[in-house]
Amino acid sequence: MCIATIGHGGRLTSALAALAISTAGTLFLAVADNEPAGGDPPARVCGSGTVEDGRGQIPRVPDPHAITPEEAAELDEQLRRDAPDRVAQGAREVTIPVVFHVISGSDGTGAHSDASVDDQVEVLNQAFAGELGGHDTGFRFTLRDTTRTADDDAFHDFPTHEERLKSDLRQGGADVLNIYSVDLGEGILGRSTFPQRVGENLADDGLVVDYRTLPDGGRTDFDLGHTVVHETGHWLALFHTFQNGCSAPGDYVDDTPYEREAAKGCPVGRDTCPHRAGEDPVTNFMNYSDDACMREFTAGQSDRMWRAWLAYRAP
Repeated sequence: MCIATIGHGGRLTSALAALAISTAGTLFLAVADNEPAGGDPPARVCGSGTVEDGRGQIPRVPDPHAITPEEAAELDEQLRRDAPDRVAQGAREVTIPVVFHVISGSDGTGAHSDASVDDQVEVLNQAFAGELGGHDTGFRFTLRDTTRTADDDAFHDFPTHEERLKSDLRQGGADVLNIYSVDLGEGILGRSTFPQRVGENLADDGLVVDYRTLPDGGRTDFDLGHTVVHETGHWLALFHTFQNGCSAPGDYVDDTPYEREAAKGCPVGRDTCPHRAGEDPVTNFMNYSDDACMREFTAGQSDRMWRAWLAYRAP
């Protein structure tokens, strides 16, 4: 049975942004987190293989971490229960240690240099400090360690080998951001765990991103390092800006305007929820816009991330 769900912390290519469908624990063709209000709903697809969407055959993308809209609501309720509505007053700045796991093919594909990893961490710092635009969230990042693994099977088929790799490689507690760089294929850019789940399985905690999404990684329209920024937003409890479409409560953040569906490219000025205040937040890091379009978090998103940090990740 196929049901519309929200993707688990995933960012996927704009080429698939009209086809957001998944089922938990199955193969899926995914991008958006909600069914548009009005117009044709996204195609519902189950199983493996390919699907024809008018642009050619697109492979289904495996993702063992899909959650339903009801589960997203449960995650928000858990955050409300575990974290105070009032964010801690006073200094709101923390430096999060990063462990970057470079997984590559035996031929060297995906073997990012130390400079490339450093550039990615610098992009994280620029984005969360508001240097690219938007709000200074107070989160900073420092590289603690870089691991390197040459493994063709793990590099090209990470989901199959994920439990083994994470068991061998993951470092630190819930406060340490572990990032795995692998070949995720053509459909998906990255995915993340949510902080509310960290107590259930710390070994699984972290981000998985396509190796080409790092700065100058070669992923067309998505190689400025903003996929890691986007997934880190999920790691700190943010949903997509288009969560729930034009329907309340949207993405559970008051100062991000409602948005009917994920953005493709950079449609600045788009307003898919005209009965709601504000144009679509297409420049927000939690959208699916091209990297060059993304540049900001809001103050409300910062507050939500801080509540999640204090509740689940602060050492």
